[in-house]
Amino acid sequence: MTITDADDLLPNPWDLLAGADWASLEHACGSAAGTPALLAGLLADDAGAQARALRHLNDPVHHQNTIYSATVPAALYVAAILSDPRTGTVVADHDGQALPLRAALLAWVTSVAIEVDSEAEAKMADVGLCLEEHPESVQVRALRPRLFQAVSAFLHAPDLAVQEAAIAAVVSLLDAPELVQQRALLTPLVRDVLVSSDNRSYRFIAGRGLKSWGEGTDVLPDDQDADLWAGGCSSEPPF
Repeated sequence: MTITDADDLLPNPWDLLAGADWASLEHACGSAAGTPALLAGLLADDAGAQARALRHLNDPVHHQNTIYSATVPAALYVAAILSDPRTGTVVADHDGQALPLRAALLAWVTSVAIEVDSEAEAKMADVGLCLEEHPESVQVRALRPRLFQAVSAFLHAPDLAVQEAAIAAVVSLLDAPELVQQRALLTPLVRDVLVSSDNRSYRFIAGRGLKSWGEGTDVLPDDQDADLWAGGCSSEPPF
């Protein structure tokens, strides 16, 4: 797979909202029957509706970084709408800070990808759990090439917030065996942009990714970045 692969990897977002059996899926609050109507709000003409949809995406669809059955089609939907001009608007995040909606969606993809990567799998194994026994996590792993295809379109976005969010998402997605060949191509971009980011979450992701790729230890996270998720989440994307 190359970064410029055809768009046919991604479904029509409206077909996805209408075609998935959301009532049979679950998020943190139970049935996800109401989720498609809320996710449609990400493409609303009203910034308030977009912000409400973003909040629903973060909680309950991905509450406390958990992968639920509803997280799977939601991730594919987010990938399918990233290039829609309506995601270029500015919304308020969960802390009330203004940021590009597209950057927030990319950060959400990063959070989802991190929860199914090799490090997450190892941590589960340490407590006697097996990622492969969780169908929703296996399904997200299978989506990673499609998520990569959508995210990579913004690796050179003129908006730095969007570009950094896209690079962070790609680093997380390149844990997938199918995407390993992309690491050498993207390493310079990670070094040039993400390592020096003002966002410590992104610096952490860059350092962890480059270390796992065997790209040296000179970019390891600073001590202040090293325990980013000690409390279970971060105040900066990915959350």
